[in-house]
Amino acid sequence: MEQLFWGRCRIEKAAAFSFYNRDSRIRKLIHNLKYKGIKEIGYDLGRIYGASLAGSDFLKEIDIIVPVPLHPSKKRVRGFNQSDIIAEGLSESTGLPVDYNSLKRVTVTETQTRRSRYERWVNVDGIFSIADYSNIVGKHVLLVDDVITTGSTIESCANELLKAEGVKVSVAALAVTVN
Repeated sequence: MEQLFWGRCRIEKAAAFSFYNRDSRIRKLIHNLKYKGIKEIGYDLGRIYGASLAGSDFLKEIDIIVPVPLHPSKKRVRGFNQSDIIAEGLSESTGLPVDYNSLKRVTVTETQTRRSRYERWVNVDGIFSIADYSNIVGKHVLLVDDVITTGSTIESCANELLKAEGVKVSVAALAVTVN
């Protein structure tokens, strides 16, 4: 998965819990989390994934978990941010703190679901900003999302986080699409 970001942004390491495709169980689980509001799915998968990562060297040197943020208006409609829920599960099983405040989504965007790689990249360019540098300066951040398709959202988030002095970014997602 790290190769997805080569030449696009500086990612230390990247991992996904599962592959995401049309017939995968994880696709159904993530759909139930995001669109049916079954938050326990995200929390439990985050906890299980965190336990798996904790048993490896992947989390070595990670200081803090930062979930990919939703725009406040989208969060109000959905009632929650699925990446926050996943991050909470990861935090419970790893002991790493979650930072919900440093990275903010400042622009509302349409869903990425049916967009091409280029359209996704354009759709997320410049939509994130750092609200508070103090929590992330000099830290190794674990950026967490539900599904990585083209990597455009992660790229945009990572490039914003990397503006903070001494920041390193690694990525963990519940699933990555298989192309």
